Amino acid sequence: MSEIEDYILRHTEPEPDYLYRLWRATNIHTIHGRMASGHLQGRLLKMLVRMIRPATILEVGTFSGYSAISMAEGLDEGGRLYTFEINDEMEDFTRPWIEGSPVADKIEFIIGDALTEAPKLGIQFDMAFIDGDKRTYRECYEMVLSILRPGGFILADNTLWDGHVVDHAYDHDRQTQGIETFNDYIAADDRVEQVILPLRDGLTLIRKK
Repeated sequence: MSEIEDYILRHTEPEPDYLYRLWRATNIHTIHGRMASGHLQGRLLKMLVRMIRPATILEVGTFSGYSAISMAEGLDEGGRLYTFEINDEMEDFTRPWIEGSPVADKIEFIIGDALTEAPKLGIQFDMAFIDGDKRTYRECYEMVLSILRPGGFILADNTLWDGHVVDHAYDHDRQTQGIETFNDYIAADDRVEQVILPLRDGLTLIRKK
């Protein structure tokens, strides 16, 4: 960790012990532990929820549950987060962490493909967090936009993709292509307003007009 990163974390709301233990367990017991949001992004997600004050949140891509728990921490009383994980092999790890968390009553953890299953909930969402398959980001965005209220917010993770979006060595990588297609599409979409934050791997904030 760089000196400036350490400084930032020391001056940011402390990471809750439960989430620190989840982050550690994720890095020890899963292959792609770095996919977990971690301290800084987790506190940002909570803060954004506090600011937006959504009653309903849709998350596409649960992984180990770190981001879901972080966002649920920011929900007002009665708020609800629905999180979809397409990889059923993650369920045995993730479900106990979500159900054992202090915000378990605010989270609905669903194994399945959000692209087809989320619209079936019949809910108009106030906020969404997209962090699933990078190859289908554009399709996922369209699905989310269709069930998001006007004025609602979408957060899209990994939109700088380790800098691969500007590295021609990755021009033929399908995940990089998916992110590039998504970024170009959002930049030209007059239905929304958007800004990319260079936080971790890139986080795009999108507001539906």
